[in-house]
Amino acid sequence: MAKPKAAKRTLESYTVKHISKSIKAGDCVMMRPSDPSKPSYVARIDRIEADSRGSNAKIHVQWYYRPEESIGGRRQFHGSKELFLSDHFDIQSADTIEAKCTVHSFKRYNKLDAVGNDDFFCRFEYNSSTGAFNPDRVVVYCKCEMPYNPDDLMVQCEGCSDWFHPACIDMTAEEAKRLDHFFCESCSAEGQKRLQNSHSSVRLSDAKVDTKRRRR
Repeated sequence: MAKPKAAKRTLESYTVKHISKSIKAGDCVMMRPSDPSKPSYVARIDRIEADSRGSNAKIHVQWYYRPEESIGGRRQFHGSKELFLSDHFDIQSADTIEAKCTVHSFKRYNKLDAVGNDDFFCRFEYNSSTGAFNPDRVVVYCKCEMPYNPDDLMVQCEGCSDWFHPACIDMTAEEAKRLDHFFCESCSAEGQKRLQNSHSSVRLSDAKVDTKRRRR
């Protein structure tokens, strides 16, 4: 006669002893990969279950994919800390959790003063079967017409307010950091005339060329 299955119950929270952290539904965690040479998996906890004694905890998760794990692979505009929220759900042992982490919205991530090892951001949802993204298009910038990568330095034109990669305007990063004013090729003549007619020159904030700033 087969043994009856042990009763399971849903937990509001669970303490992962080996990291001394409490987890709950909605938290994001880094999980041990099957291949030690690969970076940690990242998932959002949907539900926590345990046996009647509160042990043998299992977590129901929704996986985040890294750009290199997607069908199209990593592209130039993908940030080093970028993740995609996938439609891939799974059940894992709580013992595989390595750490808690935070997956920020793209807007919030760009406002961080400092980015830690446990900080990530997500701006796309990803269909793991078709490779489709939601949204399927985003705002592009610069002459190269690429979406914004928060790891890259960009400078803003004072005329049209568009943002440009230094390399795309024949400028080094060091030269870009020293800029007091910048007008793109299309706005250059009008912008220089405006500066010459100005009675006072105001130095722009350093935030203009900071790698962690909101562009709009």
